[in-house]
Amino acid sequence: MQLPEDVILRVEDLTVSFRTPDGLVRAVRGVNFDLKRGETLCIVGESGSGKSVTSRAIMGILAGNAIIEGGHIYYRDYDLVQVKEKDFHKLRGSMIGMIFQDPLSSLNPIMKIGKQITEALILKNKMTRAEAKARALELMREVGIPEPEKRFHQYPFHFSGGMRQRIVIAIALAMNPEILICDEPTTALDVTIQAQILDLINELKHNRGLSIIFITHDLGVVANMADRIAVMYAGKIVEYGKSEEVFYDCRHPYTWALLESMPALEKTKGQLNAIPGTPPNMLFPPKGDAFAPRNRYAMKIDFEEEPPFFKVSDTHYAATWLLHPDAPKVESPIKGRYFISKGAKSND
Repeated sequence: MQLPEDVILRVEDLTVSFRTPDGLVRAVRGVNFDLKRGETLCIVGESGSGKSVTSRAIMGILAGNAIIEGGHIYYRDYDLVQVKEKDFHKLRGSMIGMIFQDPLSSLNPIMKIGKQITEALILKNKMTRAEAKARALELMREVGIPEPEKRFHQYPFHFSGGMRQRIVIAIALAMNPEILICDEPTTALDVTIQAQILDLINELKHNRGLSIIFITHDLGVVANMADRIAVMYAGKIVEYGKSEEVFYDCRHPYTWALLESMPALEKTKGQLNAIPGTPPNMLFPPKGDAFAPRNRYAMKIDFEEEPPFFKVSDTHYAATWLLHPDAPKVESPIKGRYFISKGAKSND
């Protein structure tokens, strides 16, 4: 498939399930999105919403009991759904890189850091050990590792959590990928280090011209770095749009609930709101709008029919019956709240 010039990756009607002793778990149910060149697309949702499964399908690293039941993932001349594992290694790392949530589990605890960075350079790029070491030291400096010549010979346990994550980022960038998938890369870090890693990812994106898919359960994490946001719930994208559209003009009740559960930047009194109830059991996908049982604005039709996407603007869509012309008018509960700092701005 020939992608538009400004699109580097297209996910089309992706459907992924998992075999279990109790039956099929419908983890991803017809997901569609484009990743544009040079943008950061944030996919946000609670645990179990299908966001990490989507990213792992793109990387071709789904668990053995996973079944891609339908859909396509287009990248360059490839449909990644059709690429066999023996051929996928040419793409994984060299064209699409990935950063995982826990840096300690991503690194080999008994292998020196330098060897973990140079391994792929020697095997895939056919570099000599001296060339690979020089490249690894460059990468370590680029991601902010102090004294890289000394650190090159150390083991992961010598590094703090933030420094380990910087090493994982260096490994992901070693093969100069065009796309970087970040699967909750700051969840295991404290707030101060989290901010540093987000700044680093932003800096690398601009310096290298990367296209980034950022997976998170916390909208606040990406408030100042996402260009576009896709909100996932129960295996489906329920709203997507530019960052400022999702933060200031969101239309799906689930997006409202996510934003209500995070602090606004202006000083306000009162407690944060938790989302009532729990996500549905995807062994038995719900009829209608999956969020209806937790939605205080739910109507009868929400329990009977799945809503289509309604157009809010040329770049903003939401799948909720509240946008139907005949639906009652409901005022957004987060209207007027301030989530993004003044310097933040989304790209077209």
